[in-house]
Amino acid sequence: MKEKLIIVSVCAFGLLSCLGTVTIGARELAVRTFEFTYVAEVTDIPREAKKVSIWLPYPTSDAHQEVTPLLIAAPYPTSLHRDPEYGNSILFLSAVNPRRDSIRVEMKFLVTRREYVRRDFSTVRVRAEGDADPLLKRWLQPDRLVPVDDRIRALAREVTRGKTTDLEKARAIYDYAVDNLKYDKSGTGWGRGDIYYACDVKRGNCTDFHALFIGFCRAIGIPAKFAIGFPLPPDRGQGEIAGYHCWAEFYLRGYGWVPVDASEANKHPEKREYFFGAHDENRVQFTIGRDIVLDPPQAGAPLNYFIYPYVEVDGKPFGHVKKRFFYKDVASQQKPIQTGRTGSEMILHQVERRLAP
Repeated sequence: MKEKLIIVSVCAFGLLSCLGTVTIGARELAVRTFEFTYVAEVTDIPREAKKVSIWLPYPTSDAHQEVTPLLIAAPYPTSLHRDPEYGNSILFLSAVNPRRDSIRVEMKFLVTRREYVRRDFSTVRVRAEGDADPLLKRWLQPDRLVPVDDRIRALAREVTRGKTTDLEKARAIYDYAVDNLKYDKSGTGWGRGDIYYACDVKRGNCTDFHALFIGFCRAIGIPAKFAIGFPLPPDRGQGEIAGYHCWAEFYLRGYGWVPVDASEANKHPEKREYFFGAHDENRVQFTIGRDIVLDPPQAGAPLNYFIYPYVEVDGKPFGHVKKRFFYKDVASQQKPIQTGRTGSEMILHQVERRLAP
């Protein structure tokens, strides 16, 4: 296989890459720039395997982060796609008759993440025009593990009893989650984002906290959405990240989306007020939504959420996948990075920042 070597230039995110804060109005918002590395390795591939398909979540720029691709390293060609429902970006690799027992893929990005704060609720007003978000109806619909049924509606009505505005109701649901759930990853059942588990057992991780928050909001007619990525330690530096983090937003008509992070508020009670209306800069978002059908579509069931590698061998889900994630804070604007050979039959190629529709 012919090796390709490409120099990838890094476009800085204006002056924000060099600064620690940016001022919006009277509020200084924190800004963080870092390299993020995502490594996935499929192991123990059967010798008789005819086709190995690998899907990886691929972060993109939005209103709160600027993502510049630095490197993709893989022994086979890769391609970029979007899932048909949410528009999440996906890196896809297909190996036909691989004749090897492992496939390693590495992605590296430069990320500038801005603190996301929205709590100037005095500006809420009734708009004459319609809501702009094309997915707004989807954010009122149930997910497989977050149904909007009679039980959830009754619980949501009880939690929001006496509240008259959507803002008051969303705050009541947030407070209920923070006060009544415990961040606890012991035992089994946690981490699936199962609203029944959260309601009954009243513990879990970020997916469980936000399943309850999102489900209760939707049950009373407030659109709410799920996002997932990775957390970074608040202290600047470098290191390995153990696993994912997820968060939520709810839609306030006449105002727009409001960020919340109920699990972080539970873990850090001193930040309870902060995380109703804010996401800090210590994170990178990869995908949104749940029950995800990939592109190309997987043979298996829709993914509960999409943050870790998904692999199929000969059309069947395959679980022998190692994954590691690393961050390194960047103090100033990056210079162009030259990629080098990292192994035999390695393809290094540039990734387009703008995906075709």
